[in-house]
Amino acid sequence: MPIRQHIAGREACPFLPHTERAIGPSASRSARDNDDPATYYIATLTCAQSLWLQGKPAQALLQLNHALGVKLPATDMTITQWPLPYQATMWVLSRRHEVGFMGNPVRHYQHLASRMSGPNKEQRAHRAWICFHLAERILPASEFPRDHRQIKKEHLVIPKWEETLTKIEQCGIEGETDFLRKI
Repeated sequence: MPIRQHIAGREACPFLPHTERAIGPSASRSARDNDDPATYYIATLTCAQSLWLQGKPAQALLQLNHALGVKLPATDMTITQWPLPYQATMWVLSRRHEVGFMGNPVRHYQHLASRMSGPNKEQRAHRAWICFHLAERILPASEFPRDHRQIKKEHLVIPKWEETLTKIEQCGIEGETDFLRKI
C-alpha cells in the first residue's frame, strides 16, 4: 500500500532512505536476524521513514534508536551513504507539532541510556545520552521534562554534553564526535 494514501502531504525526512510503501517494525525485526548488520541498519532507517510518513513519530524514533545500536565500521559504505541518524532524530523532534504521538523523547532517552543492557552496551548508552541532549536542545523543557523522580530515586547523574562526546570519542566510530560537534 503506498504511503501517500496514509498521510497526504507529509514531508519525508531527507536524512532517511526513501520508501514507497508502508512498513512496520516487523520489517526491521526480520532483518535483525540477517547476518549482515548493514542490512539491518538500512531496514531500521527505512522503517523509521515509513513510520514517520504514517504519522507515527514515536515509533520512528524507536527505529532510529535501533539504527544507532548497529555496530558498523565508519568505513562501511552504508554509513558513508546513510550517516548515523542523529540528524534524522533532530529532524523528527523538530516536527513535534505535526500529527502523531511523540511521547516524551527526553524522558525516553534518559531511561534508555540509564538502563541499557545487552551487546555493545557502552556505545549504545552514550549514543542515547547524545540523543537525550539533542532532544533537550530542541524540545521545550516545560512540555518535555526529565524524569526527576528517577534522578532522585536512583541518584542518577546525567553526563554533560562534553562528557558524552568524550565517551563517544572512545567507543564510537571514526568521525562521529566531529560530526556531532557540527550539528
